[in-house]
Amino acid sequence: MIPQFQTLEDAEIELLLKAPILVCILIAGADGTIDRKELKEAIAIAQQHRKTHSVLTPYFKEMAEDFEDKLKIIIQSYPYESTQRTPLIVEELSRLNLVWKRLDKDFASAFYQMLLSLAEKVAASSGGLLGMKKVDAAEARFIKLPMVHPPTNI
Repeated sequence: MIPQFQTLEDAEIELLLKAPILVCILIAGADGTIDRKELKEAIAIAQQHRKTHSVLTPYFKEMAEDFEDKLKIIIQSYPYESTQRTPLIVEELSRLNLVWKRLDKDFASAFYQMLLSLAEKVAASSGGLLGMKKVDAAEARFIKLPMVHPPTNI
């Protein structure tokens, strides 16, 4: 069990464990196509974070386990069309705003920054001239995760 999750309800824990995957799907699918490069980047990021030492280390040890399988299962649970999928993911991610106040401030802040970093890296992983780190307009709309407020503002 992740120490910061002890006071949370099951639905809140599930949302926090699912949030990085939702960010990946949102950003990768913003242009209508979930690119294989974007999924590979998301998987690589999850594995890298698993090995770092920070307030998020226990979280990543649990969340990154079978990340690729979780990602594929969650993708399949949402509509294929981005016009239908995106509003559902935006609404789900916006629920994080209610969870921030129930988390340790350092953990919540690190978690929020991790989600922003993940969004930027996934967006930059595909597209542009020869796939060289260019973010397209559809991804740019969501790259700063406007539906998720910084925990310091709560």
